[in-house]
Amino acid sequence: MKIAVIKEIKSQEYRVGATPDCVRAYVNAGHRVKVQRQAGEGSGFSDDEYINAGAEIESDVKKIFDWADMIIKVKEPLPEEYELLREGQILFTYLHLAADGRLTKMLTEKKVSAVGYETMELDDGTLPCLVPMSEIAGRLSVQEGAKYLERPAGGKGLLLGGVPGVRRGRVTIIGGGTAGRNAAEIAIGIGADVTILDISHEKLRYLDDIFGSSIKTLYSNHKNLCECLKQSDLIIGAVLITGASAPKLISREDLKLISPRSVIVDIAVDQGGCVETTRPTTHDNPTFIVDDVVHYCVANMPGAVPITSTIALTDQTLRYGISIANKGLIQSAKENRALRKGINTYNGYVTHRAVAESLGLKDEYRDIETLLNEA
Repeated sequence: MKIAVIKEIKSQEYRVGATPDCVRAYVNAGHRVKVQRQAGEGSGFSDDEYINAGAEIESDVKKIFDWADMIIKVKEPLPEEYELLREGQILFTYLHLAADGRLTKMLTEKKVSAVGYETMELDDGTLPCLVPMSEIAGRLSVQEGAKYLERPAGGKGLLLGGVPGVRRGRVTIIGGGTAGRNAAEIAIGIGADVTILDISHEKLRYLDDIFGSSIKTLYSNHKNLCECLKQSDLIIGAVLITGASAPKLISREDLKLISPRSVIVDIAVDQGGCVETTRPTTHDNPTFIVDDVVHYCVANMPGAVPITSTIALTDQTLRYGISIANKGLIQSAKENRALRKGINTYNGYVTHRAVAESLGLKDEYRDIETLLNEA
C-alpha cells in the first residue's frame, strides 16, 4: 500500500500521525511511505530520521495526496484540504464528525473511507486511540485552568492550591471518564478542592475507591450541577458520548450562577462542547469571556505538548494502520471489531449511527456491517 503522512495545517498543531519508528514498521511490512516535508518537525522528528526509516520526503502536498492509498493524519481535514481527497482513499485520523456537517458531507460525496481514531472501540467499551489524548487533555485542563485563573490572564486571581490560611480553589469536573479522572489526578496534586459529577454510579464508586477522601463525588443532575457551579472557581467539561455530539449540560442561563472571572475548560469542544456558550478556539487565541466567565475551548489541546502526544497516540494507532495496510480496510474491518467501529464514512454513506443521528442524516446512514457484507 502507498501511505502518506501529512503535515498538519491546523493553527498551532504540532503533532504528526506517524513517527519514524512507525514508518519503519510500514516499510518493513513491504509498504511505501511518503512523508510531507517537515511533517514531524513540531514533534521533534527531522526529515532525515524519516528518510533513515525508509520514507520518501515530498514537498508538494497535492502530489502526495494524489499518490497515496491511505492518508495518515492527526486532526480532521480542513476546508483547504477537501479538494485533495479522492474517491476510494482511506483517511486515518481523528474526525469528530458529529460537530462538523460540512466535513461529513464532503467525505460522503467523495466516497472517502474515513476511519476515526475517536470511535474505535474495544468490546469492553475502551476507546484505545482516544484514551491517550483524553489522558493528556484531562491533565492539561487543570494546568490551563490554573493559568487562566490568574488575574493577568483574565481570571479572578486565585491560586488553585491555596496557601496556609487561605481557601483552596474549587474544581468541578463534569464526567468521570478518562479525561475527568486525569483532570482529578492533577487537581488533587495541586491541592485543589475537587468534585466530580457523573451519571454512572459504577464510575463514581470507582473514583471514590481510587481517590478516597481526596475528592467528592456527586450524581450528575441539574440540581447538583447548579450547586457546584455556584461554588466553583474552575469547571472542567469532560463529557463524552462516543461519536455523538456532547450534551449541553451548562446553559447560558447557568453562567449566572458562576462567580465572576471563574474559568470553564470544555474538553468536549471537539464534539460540540458540553457548555451552550462553547465555541472552538485555538492555541493562538485560547479564551473568550461570556457573562464574565472565562471560557477555554481549544479544540486540539494535546497539540500543545506534541512530543508526548505524538508518541502516546502512535503507540496505539500503529497496530490498526499496519492491519489496514497489510489486509486492506475491508478485510481488516471484518476481522477487527474495534477497527470496524472506527469507520465513519464508506462508499458514500455515513456508517456510524451516532454521527448520523447527531447530524440528522437518517437517509445517508448505512450500517457498516451491511456494507462490509456487500463488499
